[in-house]
Amino acid sequence: MKIKLGNRPKSFKKVVTFDMLEGGKGSVECIYKYRTRAEFGVFIDALMEAAGAKEKPDGEKFSMAELMDRTAGANADYILSVLDGWNLDEDLTKANAQQLADELPAAAAAIMETYRTACIEGRLSN
Repeated sequence: MKIKLGNRPKSFKKVVTFDMLEGGKGSVECIYKYRTRAEFGVFIDALMEAAGAKEKPDGEKFSMAELMDRTAGANADYILSVLDGWNLDEDLTKANAQQLADELPAAAAAIMETYRTACIEGRLSN
């Protein structure tokens, strides 16, 4: 296929597969937003800045439940920032992306890693 520079796609599709807890395979067809490597770098920089170190008030105890909730929320934000759509019966919303990250963390990780690989290495693999 002959390439033409500057002919950027708006998005690209990829069926993302992941291991299910019970041992089978799950899959989600994702419509990813296209970003160049440079744009992906800016995107990640903005995420890192937004995440920043959040100090806890003195005496506040560590909570694993709070950490898991924050992680699922951050993963949901990432997923919403990189997807234009998915083929789940549920709409692509923050609540549904957070539920996916909470109930099927392997799915969220696979969606995020597939996007990173596509933007950084210019290939789709899973």
